[in-house]
Amino acid sequence: WRGNSVPEKEAKALRHVFDNLQDHFGHQRPDPRIRFSANLTYPGHGPMWVGDLDFMYDINGDHCSLAYFGMDVCVDLTSKLIHKHGQPMMKDYGKTWLYVYLPQLTLDKVISYVKAGTGYDVSTEGTVYDPNRNLVAIKAKLHHESEQPKPSFWVVKDKDASGGDICFSRMGSVQEVNALPHQQHVHRGVGIFSVTMEVEGTPNFQPTPREGEEANLSFTLVSVRTWGITDCVAPIVHSPPDKWS
Repeated sequence: WRGNSVPEKEAKALRHVFDNLQDHFGHQRPDPRIRFSANLTYPGHGPMWVGDLDFMYDINGDHCSLAYFGMDVCVDLTSKLIHKHGQPMMKDYGKTWLYVYLPQLTLDKVISYVKAGTGYDVSTEGTVYDPNRNLVAIKAKLHHESEQPKPSFWVVKDKDASGGDICFSRMGSVQEVNALPHQQHVHRGVGIFSVTMEVEGTPNFQPTPREGEEANLSFTLVSVRTWGITDCVAPIVHSPPDKWS
């Protein structure tokens, strides 16, 4: 897949998700043919058990596992407010993390898949809800260390194309695009994420789903395919209240 040697089924799933943008979550889209699962392990310290979510795709009857899934989102590359002392209010915004916005219904659908696949309810602490547009903002991490591939930013070539004719052109990493003043807007498209789950437990006993117990999800944006800039979303320009951080 793209010059990298990967197992056949993984390559099939990568093409399905990244190239063909199939089975991603979004407004008025059919339910994705995915099953979520998680293998929690204890990291050796603290109260939390941690595991990456795995996504099993049903691609024409062939079950292919992948570490990524997609959602219709708006990616916020707008500039943020600066403290009067010259320091940004949102440290490392656009470098190590950023906000993505999505409909509440889309997030609810993702949460229902987590529940069905793992048994856990999902905490929504850390999300910011915009009741005027019924949108939710979530923090997405960005790989930024030198040994990690930075998230890629792709722009559609022909906005009028449809189906298999849709092609995207890679502009660079999200961090590189975020540094360009003319790109500092909210971009709508498909975000592709990896997800880590954390559940509180004890060192000697792996937690199991129980009534009222919630898992925390951490999203990492690994790639975005954008259709263009949108003016329909009011971006967050300052740090939200502490209860959301």
